[in-house]
Parts: sequence; structure tokens; C-alpha cells
Amino acid sequence: MSYNPTFIDLLKSPVLLLAFGFGSGLSSKAPGTVGSLLGLVIWFFLAKLSLPVYLVFVAICALVGVYICGSAAKRLGVHDHGGIVWDEFVGLWVGMAGLSVSWASLLLGFGLFRLFDIWKPWPISWIDKNISGGLGIMLDDIAAGLATAGTIAFLKLLGWL
Repeated sequence: MSYNPTFIDLLKSPVLLLAFGFGSGLSSKAPGTVGSLLGLVIWFFLAKLSLPVYLVFVAICALVGVYICGSAAKRLGVHDHGGIVWDEFVGLWVGMAGLSVSWASLLLGFGLFRLFDIWKPWPISWIDKNISGGLGIMLDDIAAGLATAGTIAFLKLLGWL
């Protein structure tokens, strides 16, 4: 049996609070986009870290996210509840790794990540359909983040950025 938690439910459960992106995943419209927007705000502060520290932080968040997202999904009784947005945080941070803070990086990184996360081209779609639990919830967004980072690197290689 699945249910939609309330903000009070999130306050009672640290796992749900994190999984639902401190409440951003409770949005009735486009919770993944709202969660990604909060992730972008957090990225603004993370981007000040050195790249090695940033990458270690993101890796820890990804590993912890497997537990957080899996536990929340199990508690809610669904594979990947739309309000679970911790994976959007981490996927976006993967895509934005190494970028300097600018309007261009904010718009391009956010736009590309949302495109890959929603469109789910192969292999993202394969991961989404074939890997279950917290690992599957996290991996498709990490793959979307890698596609974002790869696209940005390719655009830089072409001299378009």
C-alpha cells in the first residue's frame, strides 16, 4: 500500500525528510524539477569546495542515497515515489561537477540534467527499468548527471562554451 507523506511525516522521519529533499519533493507539480531547483541552490554553495572535496561529498551522498531512497520507497510501498528527490540532488551535482558558478552553468547544467532525467535516453532508461531498489533510484539520476557532464564537456571541446 502506497501513500503520500505530509510535511509532518517528513519531520518525524529523517530518512523521509532527506529522501523528499527537505520537503521540496512534496510539490504537487513537478516534484523532480522542484527538487532539482533546491539541489541547484545547494550546488551554489558546494561549488565553492575544491574539486576533490566536492567529488568525495557527492560520492558519500550517492552511497547514503541508496539507503535513503530505498528505505523511503519501501516505507511508501512504491518502487520510486515521485516525491523522492534525493536522487535528483545527487544527479544534478554529478552533472555540475567542476563547473564554475555562472548564469550559463546554472541554466545549462540544470536544463541538460532535467532533459536527460525526464527523457531518459539509453542507457538511463535501461537502468530505470531494470535496476530496482535504492540502487536503481540513484543510478538513473547519476547516469543523467554523467550525460549532463559529458554533454557540457563536449560543448567545451567544440569551443561553444
